Amino acid sequence: MTATRATYRRGAALPSSNPFQRLAALLGDERPGMDPVAMTIGEPQHEMPGFVAGILAENIGDFRRYPPINGTPEFRAAVAGWLDRRYNLDGLIDVENGVLPLNGSREGLSFGAIAARDQLAKGIDHPVMMLPNPFYQTYAAAAHIADSRAVLMDARPGNHFLPNLDSLDPADLDETVAFYIASPTNPEGYCADIPYLQRLIQLARKHRFYIFSDECYSEIYRDTPPPGMLEAAKALGNPDGNVFDKIIVLNSLSKRSNLAGLRCGFAAGDPEFLSRWVKFRGLAAPQVPIPHQAVAAAAYGDEAHVEENRRLYNEKFEAAEEILSPLMGAVTPEAGFFLWLNVARWGGSVEVTKGLWKDTGVKVLPGAYLASDQADGSNPGRDYIRVGLCAPLAQTRTALQRMAAWLGEKA
Repeated sequence: MTATRATYRRGAALPSSNPFQRLAALLGDERPGMDPVAMTIGEPQHEMPGFVAGILAENIGDFRRYPPINGTPEFRAAVAGWLDRRYNLDGLIDVENGVLPLNGSREGLSFGAIAARDQLAKGIDHPVMMLPNPFYQTYAAAAHIADSRAVLMDARPGNHFLPNLDSLDPADLDETVAFYIASPTNPEGYCADIPYLQRLIQLARKHRFYIFSDECYSEIYRDTPPPGMLEAAKALGNPDGNVFDKIIVLNSLSKRSNLAGLRCGFAAGDPEFLSRWVKFRGLAAPQVPIPHQAVAAAAYGDEAHVEENRRLYNEKFEAAEEILSPLMGAVTPEAGFFLWLNVARWGGSVEVTKGLWKDTGVKVLPGAYLASDQADGSNPGRDYIRVGLCAPLAQTRTALQRMAAWLGEKA
């Protein structure tokens, strides 16, 4: 398997239109025969932490103030402390220059592409951005707004749903300014190990590109905490001194703490990159409100609500295993809150999505809509559907039972 060049220019259509708009067009006005159950959007539905309302009330007056673009000292310290505890970083995070607040990780994933292009100044009219395929659609938008060429790296089960680093063209890597990777992967829910992450870091330093490591599902795991890019970098070291050179990790409270509407995340890692990026963000990006940063600081200091959140998801994965595995084999991924189900023997992602909606009222997302077609017409998501386990357990069980019955009839 090799990566395939796919070129996009400013002003051109995005590589893939919004997958949810495509889903709406696919299903049209048809109404199912049963009460609908949506299993499409990855929007957490568990309870927020109990301290949120009180902290917002305590800090309500700070909505009058313009927030500092580099975040409050309390926010930066809380994020650095959490990263240090979670990944055993021995205090290596630069609290002053190595942490930035974001309006959710999406903002950083997109604005960061412009900063990577400008800071590296490779002298290429349309530098490369490496994207996994399937991918979070913001990665494609980032390549578009940075006037870059997107090189799609198929993520398939034979390589643990991770891009095959050994297949990459060195010429493409020399022209790369940003390499997007998610671990745990989205939508598949699998995790890169330390050797894989270190191999990518070595490539970034050899070919001079930045890694944007999307780790927003890092705390939604089954048993074992997934390793992270900063952890891999610490173990690898750097003789040039900057341990986190070429690494930007992005995370948020959306999945970890069920606070998707708070729009508060962070970028952390390479202090040289981040200290330059903050100057650009001071002109172009919206600040994160101070009360939101106060909530975030408390959330990163509390693990009890995260453990309960993880327990609730794991209950639903146990239900999925019980209901679907007799038909499909093991279905539980290492992390995340999606099922990534191979439905090739039922006709593929689009046909199964249509059939499930029409006959059972269960709305899922075709995997083909989360990936882009390659030049040879292949699409690594074509055989899969994504099923979100965000609804309460009873509703999730109902949807899974309907799916199993339908699949069993069609087998």
